[in-house]
Amino acid sequence: MQDLKIHNTLTGNKELFKPINPKAVTMYVCGPTVYGEPHLGHARPAVTFDILFRYLKYMGYKVRYVRNITDVGHLLNDADEGEDKIGEKAKALQLEPMEVAHFYTKKYHESMFKLNVENPSIEPLASGHIIEQIEMIKKIIDNGFGYEVNGSVYFDVLKYNDANNYGILSRRKIDDLMNNSRDLDGQLDKKNSVDFALWKKASPEHIMRWSSPWGDGFPGWHLECSAMSCKYLGEEFDIHGGGMDLVFPHHEAEIAQCCAANKKQGAKYWMHNNMITIGGQKMGKSLGNFITLNEFFNGSHDKLEQAYHPMVIRFFLLQAHYRSTVDFSNDALQAAEKGLIRLFNAIKTLNDLIPKDKSTIDVSSFKSKCDQAMNDDLNTPIVLSYLFDAVKIINSTKESKYDLTSQDIEQLKTLFTKYAVNIFGLCNSQEENSASNIDGLMSLILDVRTQLKASQDWSTADKIRDGLNNLNIEIKDTKNGATWKYSN
Repeated sequence: MQDLKIHNTLTGNKELFKPINPKAVTMYVCGPTVYGEPHLGHARPAVTFDILFRYLKYMGYKVRYVRNITDVGHLLNDADEGEDKIGEKAKALQLEPMEVAHFYTKKYHESMFKLNVENPSIEPLASGHIIEQIEMIKKIIDNGFGYEVNGSVYFDVLKYNDANNYGILSRRKIDDLMNNSRDLDGQLDKKNSVDFALWKKASPEHIMRWSSPWGDGFPGWHLECSAMSCKYLGEEFDIHGGGMDLVFPHHEAEIAQCCAANKKQGAKYWMHNNMITIGGQKMGKSLGNFITLNEFFNGSHDKLEQAYHPMVIRFFLLQAHYRSTVDFSNDALQAAEKGLIRLFNAIKTLNDLIPKDKSTIDVSSFKSKCDQAMNDDLNTPIVLSYLFDAVKIINSTKESKYDLTSQDIEQLKTLFTKYAVNIFGLCNSQEENSASNIDGLMSLILDVRTQLKASQDWSTADKIRDGLNNLNIEIKDTKNGATWKYSN
């Protein structure tokens, strides 16, 4: 295995990655709360940890990648009181909460497919693991770190902090937390303002509820990830990932819950991608400044000057290191589009090059440079810079400034296949657009031909069919309408 270094939020340092099992990696990443359209902020962690997933597999590890779906327990403003985000949407739409969750989960999956994000090994639903969450709460109570009040159960942060370190991930001090949260409303049941909910008693109007030893209610938001990561990856696993906005309180609470229940911290390495911003402000649903992925794909948002292919969005995200902020602008996306086209044009040129007997430039170092950058905490922008150095050589070879042997050409083909295609998950947006355009054009032609036949203009309808046949496109009329296919 290669020496991969990753930044561990838990220690604040870049560390050599050593999995618990030398041949296998266990990884958990927080997925979306499915109450609205997926947006660019959802795309960043999905793409970031898709790259890590792909790279770990390339390195030879067997990877179990768990990415959850939050479909219960995530309350408005990430609070312990108030309406469930999905429940509120369900009331507004007059639907069952699980209808809302299912609809937006499907939307999320569709967007991930377009972005060429690979499916995780397991994608558990919070609502499907209520039993596991109840059992974990029981362990926390039995170990003295949870208490029940009026049908709700809370985590005793101060008692936990006496024996452990609450704030180990976020570097927050308990005194500061006490001072900052003392005046918040809705905390009368808690011993201390910093305590958080493990289980909430459901009010009569609360739609989503389950029976428990403490009465009808629902699990706290933080609990689901602790319960599901332990179920599928064990009480100790390798990597926990997510957005930087989850460090506190969500991931801090996860560590506390795992320690309180199992006397183990859960993940060994904590990785966090940075935020997407618009004009320097974080993009997100709660701020009302988000652009959905479908709006990027079809160009319908008023902040967009054009539609952008999903591969342009993916390439745009890869141009920045995952721990850096990415500020959205049309100029940046248009530059990404040009860069992606330039990259795949060079790959096409490479496939058409005629090899020479002798090289006039050494291309052997590109692989080691890219590997070194990738092993340095997934430094995708540096890898891209080396790939574009190779693009310059390919284009210069086309212009007869350099000569490449067949071995050189094969080395470059392997390099681009490894990084651009297999690890970065990019594909040629122009070719996909071309195929999509052909499909759309043929649908239009067949619709026109159907109208001609309905008006009994048989000669023009036959002329279209014969003309397409001459282009090796075969038209077949069926009782369900006309279909087409290439005839050779």
